[in-house]
Amino acid sequence: MEGDVGRREPDPDPGPDIDPPVDDVPPESAEPEGRRYPSTLGGAFYLLVLLVSAVGLGIVSQGDWRLGVKWIGASLVFGAVVRLVIPAQQAGMLAVRRRAVDVVILAAVGIALWFLSTSIPNQPVLIGVALAA
Repeated sequence: MEGDVGRREPDPDPGPDIDPPVDDVPPESAEPEGRRYPSTLGGAFYLLVLLVSAVGLGIVSQGDWRLGVKWIGASLVFGAVVRLVIPAQQAGMLAVRRRAVDVVILAAVGIALWFLSTSIPNQPVLIGVALAA
């Protein structure tokens, strides 16, 4: 028996093999399948930021890259301001990390895009492109 100091006897009846629940949300409080609109104010603002960014990408695709990038930068700065002032419970998809981190990242990228779109000098037109037009 001296060699069996660290051993344990297995349970005689371990019970049924049941996996623990995946999440803590009871099934009766789950959202219905057909719901498609944002459930928070921040979710609506998130969709607005995406829409304005898509408009900016559309402007870029039409040829005015400076204006399009300004639209994208402005939408990110707007998202940072909304994330700063909206309550955490209503932030929705705008809340990815802590509030300060979200605001700093959104504002920094938005300001950087705006700055780059205004500070990059105009480039001369390439000869081959000018002849093709």
